[in-house]
Amino acid sequence: MVAPTRTPVGTFGGALRDLPVEDLAATVVGEVVTRSGVDPERIDDVVFAQSYANSEVPCVGRWVALHAGLPITVPGMQLDRRCGGGLQALATAAMMVQTGSADAVLAGGVESMSRIEYYSTATRWGVRAGNTQLYDRLDRGRERSQPESRFGRISGMIETAENLAQDYRITRADADAYAARSHQRATAAWKDGRFTDEVVPVPVPQHKGDPVVFAADEGVRPDSTVESLSKLRTLTPGGTVTAGNASQQNDAATACLVVAEDMLDELGLEPLGYLTGWAAAGCDPSRMGIGPVPAVAKLAARSGIDTRGLLDSLDLVELNEAFAVQVLAVLAGWDWADHDRLNVNGSGISLGHPIGATGMRMVTTLLHELKRCDGRKGLATMCIGGGQGLAAMVERA
Repeated sequence: MVAPTRTPVGTFGGALRDLPVEDLAATVVGEVVTRSGVDPERIDDVVFAQSYANSEVPCVGRWVALHAGLPITVPGMQLDRRCGGGLQALATAAMMVQTGSADAVLAGGVESMSRIEYYSTATRWGVRAGNTQLYDRLDRGRERSQPESRFGRISGMIETAENLAQDYRITRADADAYAARSHQRATAAWKDGRFTDEVVPVPVPQHKGDPVVFAADEGVRPDSTVESLSKLRTLTPGGTVTAGNASQQNDAATACLVVAEDMLDELGLEPLGYLTGWAAAGCDPSRMGIGPVPAVAKLAARSGIDTRGLLDSLDLVELNEAFAVQVLAVLAGWDWADHDRLNVNGSGISLGHPIGATGMRMVTTLLHELKRCDGRKGLATMCIGGGQGLAAMVERA
């Protein structure tokens, strides 16, 4: 993996609200090319994830390749594994390199949740009478993340988190304490300059005057404490999930160059790390947050060890924070909770969760932090709406 880079993460309706997804992605693609020094003609493909794609930017990988000024001969594609899309883009690019079909692939993910539209399924052939319903595609995607005919109605991701809170007896106080820690760690990371090397500022055009440079994650709340979070109301009566202990809705892009190891010298490239293994696994959609448990178990088995053996071999772990209760449930499922190695710079609750970009954002942060702390091995893993888990092992170069 060469030159992993990300934009700052914008809040829902925040600084990046009016920036088209293609501009957001092109910014990070251009930066990866510049930082890596790769000859753009040697890029064999562009693989990009976007979970809420639409016809404004069809096949985002190809669209962004052209928009970023890559040669017309460079193809591109789009994939979706929901919350795991960005991590899947990395794995897919690696498989392309491993099979010999490519030497260098630009892989990444992008999401502009602020620009997700409303839609109708009933208007193409006309409505004879009555009203027409518009769906909020953001909410609808959560409601329709699994076939209702098989699993019954699941109202959305909040319900799946509350199920885990009951299964693992996680309290509201536990969730708020974890969320406060996430914000405190992200605040400290920005203050200490730990994100400087991984972030490319984004110029945001204005109606009048020069563009405003967006340079830092927007959702980090330095003043978050257990006391302040405890004052927020739960999203379901008697539940544990609040707006303060759940992930945000966000806008961001991230990417890196995935290169065949035996081509590094020929292409004149210096890797920051290596992808050493990955695995995906399914789980009950009503408890989708537990997905990292079977995914990491599968990854460990392929390495000939058990989950605990794999976790104990790591210097750092990035576990996506969809909900604080989901993180705590996964830790209970692993029977492991070394917070000195877990999400040391914050994650989805504090930094944000721009769905299609999150997986690659996690890997980008992980690799830069391994370099900073002189670590060797790391794990990035996440739960996925619809009942999946995804996990990937990396090593610092």
